[in-house]
Amino acid sequence: MTSTICKKEILMDILVRLPAKTLIRFLCACKSWSDLISSPNFVTTHLNTNFTKRKNVHLLCLHHPDFKRVVDLDDPYIKQPLQWSLFHHETFEQGLGFNHPLGNTNHYGIYGSSNGLVCISDDRDVLSCRSPILIWNPSIKKFKTLPLSTNNKFRYICLQFGFHPRVNDYKVIRMMWVNKDAFAVEVYSLSTNSWKMIEEIPPWLKCKFEHREGSFINGVAYRILEKGCIFTVVSFDSGNEEFEEFILPDPINSSYGLHIHAFEEKACLFFHNYCSTEEGFDRSEFWVLQDKRWKQMSPFYYPEDCYQIIGVRMDDQVLMETRDYCNGVADLFLVNYETREARETEIKLAIMRYGHHEVLFVFTYIESLVLLN
Repeated sequence: MTSTICKKEILMDILVRLPAKTLIRFLCACKSWSDLISSPNFVTTHLNTNFTKRKNVHLLCLHHPDFKRVVDLDDPYIKQPLQWSLFHHETFEQGLGFNHPLGNTNHYGIYGSSNGLVCISDDRDVLSCRSPILIWNPSIKKFKTLPLSTNNKFRYICLQFGFHPRVNDYKVIRMMWVNKDAFAVEVYSLSTNSWKMIEEIPPWLKCKFEHREGSFINGVAYRILEKGCIFTVVSFDSGNEEFEEFILPDPINSSYGLHIHAFEEKACLFFHNYCSTEEGFDRSEFWVLQDKRWKQMSPFYYPEDCYQIIGVRMDDQVLMETRDYCNGVADLFLVNYETREARETEIKLAIMRYGHHEVLFVFTYIESLVLLN
């Protein structure tokens, strides 16, 4: 019996190190392997191994399949084919391209990446209450189509997705506006496969405001709001379904150069509004939300040829871009907060225009077997 247990532990120790694609093939090897790989314990162990050892980790980017075709000096932002693809997080070699799981050839949006799952729906320009939403694991080609909403009166839709560790569930948060003054929130739970409308909206959200960018961190959705001349962050915990408001630090007086991301698993703000006095570097002020207060950290310095912050990788490397105006694309860089060192990836990001805003998309993607069963 002891020998059998040891063999199983050795086999598991070997298998958890392998990519999801390989493990899917091994499901057909024999029943014992299939039972092992399909077990909840193995799925969790495989994910934790990838996370702790930084194995099978990628950058998920929206780019042009052939960026050289984009050159058009008269209109560098001319419509071109778009592709979501994985790039290795260290070598930046291009890997798997994501085609829509339902065979839809139209461009689609990704609204979050967590533990090997991505949330996809219509592009931002056409996103509505009736837009189909899928939770998809591209590594194992499994997906789940979410129930449609019964609401259809809301015009401005925002989706956020991620894992809530305290309740051990995957959540989709849908924030909705009518003419930017009526506000509602719906929460989807993967464990129950159902939506829930949040009935109690705090009085301080029942006003006119401009909604800016957001971030989903450990089950909590954060969004920057502009209410008149006041900038604030609203948080919504998808577990206990509670709202909180955090007034931004006084130096933040503009939405330009303001970004909210997860840094060391906490909500953080980067705000750039002036150049650094250090030659060759620009500077962003940096705050972390700690004990429900904004704690100012050491400023974030980065090479002055980098354009703006667009995200933070799982190892807390800051993702930045440098705009290539001639080609209508952006070059992706990694910048280390501590050393200020910049690393070029040679990844050419597609620039998406929504009204007056230009947006680029980069997510951290880690392979997993979640959704296998």
